[in-house]
Amino acid sequence: MPPQFGTSGLRGLVVDLTPDLVADHVRAFAAACPMGTGLFVARDLRPSSPAIADMVIAAARACGLDVTDCGDVPTPALALAAMGAGAAAIMVTGSHIPADRNGLKFYVPHGEIGKADEVAILANLGRTPGQGTGSLHTDTTAGAAYVARTLDAYGPALAGRRIGVYSHSAVGRDLLLAIVAGLGADVVELGRSATFIPVDTEAVDPAVRDQLTVWAKTHTLDAIVSTDGDGDRPLLADAHGRVVPGDVLGQITGTALGADVAVTPVSSNTGAEALFARVRRTRIGSPFVIAGMAEEGGRVVGYEANGGFLLGFDAQGPVGPLSALATRDAVLPLVAPLVAAFDQDGPGGLAALVAGQPARFTATDRLVGVPTATSQALVAQFDADAAARAAFLVACDGTEAGVDRTDGLRITLTDGRIVHLRPSGNAPELRFYAEAATEAAAQATLAAGLAALAQALV
Repeated sequence: MPPQFGTSGLRGLVVDLTPDLVADHVRAFAAACPMGTGLFVARDLRPSSPAIADMVIAAARACGLDVTDCGDVPTPALALAAMGAGAAAIMVTGSHIPADRNGLKFYVPHGEIGKADEVAILANLGRTPGQGTGSLHTDTTAGAAYVARTLDAYGPALAGRRIGVYSHSAVGRDLLLAIVAGLGADVVELGRSATFIPVDTEAVDPAVRDQLTVWAKTHTLDAIVSTDGDGDRPLLADAHGRVVPGDVLGQITGTALGADVAVTPVSSNTGAEALFARVRRTRIGSPFVIAGMAEEGGRVVGYEANGGFLLGFDAQGPVGPLSALATRDAVLPLVAPLVAAFDQDGPGGLAALVAGQPARFTATDRLVGVPTATSQALVAQFDADAAARAAFLVACDGTEAGVDRTDGLRITLTDGRIVHLRPSGNAPELRFYAEAATEAAAQATLAAGLAALAQALV
């Protein structure tokens, strides 16, 4: 499958991300979208990212753009730096997908591109290469500014806590270590890797879950924190090593910050409706969340089932202000729940805080190696054929009560459970989400649904 735009920008196999293709997309971006004061560029730790970043920089300079290279920093740190300078940005990253793939995330001076920007970029492909000579600068402060944003708001809020940091190959691992230490915690680094590891915070690998449990017990930890490869999706486990779902992190973070409105995709659990004055549901993907937040305004936050959190207003931390950052961030939905939990209940507080959320639990995973066209055809078949849909639901031990077609096929069952099928927009995967009143029921529904989908694809 050739590189294509999905909900997180351009993605594709590394072998297909040629200099010509990358340069074509950079030229189209520069022609279609405002560049402000220039272009900021950063990259994750995939082996292919430095070379692709060089392609981006060369193409941008040829367009006459002044380029600032921020080096290896997380996506939200790049966004924070670029927006502060009134500049556009490109992040070279494939996020959580394997290292044989990579991609580009695009930012205009006020934040992530929207769907209209994406259409405009695609319409400008095929432009003649530029002959400009834009300048090249280096910014070594983007990471430090990102760390300071959290520490200035929260101070030593985790003093006395013992927190593990699962570093793996996340580009922001050293910054996350600095943040946790700066918050006053006793830090234990775990699992640093010189080889890229694709960590999907929305569908955590069983082996990773098992390792988190071992680490939590071995090191007597109060919690374990981590992110995906480019640092815009959080991974948080409690003192027992149990992973807290991303949408639950979003709920807790939003309420801790005093938000009135939450904007979140249909894939997030329905407990939000019991916590916020208003909840707006969108299609899956941060561009849709950002568009919804802009229309809502006020004390609004956005979050996704993968845990990525967007702050739409200037909030207040325990010791200082916390500026709005309307792009997916992994640090805030790690720090805010930990601070809230330990403030009220002591070292075991995170598990108690999670248990006190509305009784809706989500579980998600995906079938990999499924071409997008195949996933789309199967979902279309279930959508059009009630009998085929009913047969699938029998495998989930359920009966249909209602269907939501906002993004994919989301089916509410008569017992209150929800099953949701959705072809991935940027990888050959078929995503499956399950929601239920208990964690056990959600996991059982997930397992049954995945097995039925795998059989249907044979």
